[in-house]
Amino acid sequence: MIRVLLADDQALVRGGVRKIVDTEPDMAVVAEAADGLQAVDAARASTPDVAVLDIRMPHMDGIEATRRITAALGDSVRVLMLTTFGLDEYVFAALRAGASGFMLKDAPPEELLDAIRVVAAGDSMLAPAVTGAVIAEFARRPPGAPGAGEERLAELTEREREVLVQLTRGRSNAEIAADLVVSDATVKTHVAHVLMKLGVRDRVQAVILAYETGLVAPGEHPLR
Repeated sequence: MIRVLLADDQALVRGGVRKIVDTEPDMAVVAEAADGLQAVDAARASTPDVAVLDIRMPHMDGIEATRRITAALGDSVRVLMLTTFGLDEYVFAALRAGASGFMLKDAPPEELLDAIRVVAAGDSMLAPAVTGAVIAEFARRPPGAPGAGEERLAELTEREREVLVQLTRGRSNAEIAADLVVSDATVKTHVAHVLMKLGVRDRVQAVILAYETGLVAPGEHPLR
């Protein structure tokens, strides 16, 4: 059973998402919050598997709430952000704060449910309309100075680097396996090694590091 926390300042939105989630046999809403501060307290009290947070809330926005929730609970909780616009200016900041996925509020219910399951499983999910904002942010920022990211990249084997580049393209394990002519299980192992060596929590964070270190450049291998 996937335990879900809902945080949105609009009661109608929370009620609608709760109704969608609670109809599924493999998930249930265990707590609700009307702002970021309440979301942090609710996460600590209910220890959900997935926190579904609105990115813009009063008292504390979803970015700071994400930062505090992930700092307090670590990998035991995954954050899925909801946003109204795909080019929300806060998308990149939320990903850096530890969010594992983004979905648009007008996404079909089945896509939201799929996103919750994907994030709960430890993977990442970016709505196609959101990936454009992430790539645009990478393109706008000047290359960073060499640092710990380059040192961590140096620990990857050649095959692990190939897998990381595939991740920046938004490829699934099955698609990576087909491209590299290996088994799904082998890809899963490579991905786990990449995340461990880079010291990141999921694929989204690995992709961010790949761009920030210059392993790939914006537009070179666009996310789908």
